Amino acid sequence: MSEWIYFIHAPREDFAATMTAAEQRVWGEHAELLQRRLDEGSLILAGPTLGPVNTGICVFEAPDEDAARRYMAEDPTIASGIGRGELRPFRAAFLRPAP
Repeated sequence: MSEWIYFIHAPREDFAATMTAAEQRVWGEHAELLQRRLDEGSLILAGPTLGPVNTGICVFEAPDEDAARRYMAEDPTIASGIGRGELRPFRAAFLRPAP
């Protein structure tokens, strides 16, 4: 398995504070998907950057780039066209041990 990271670029600054009801629904679906992926074991970590530029970050495992692209494309934030996805290979070189 390889590690990958995708970024979710929000459509505007201060997105978290200015989401419409429709955008909030999509982000709710996104959260549900991430929880399923965490429970299934493919998701390593995910979360947003804070402040005026809200970029989402998702680190996960996939066997190859095609699978990683599908993984990212299935995210409701990207599939809906609200967010723009950016995929990159990733390697977690330094990890704090679990407590």
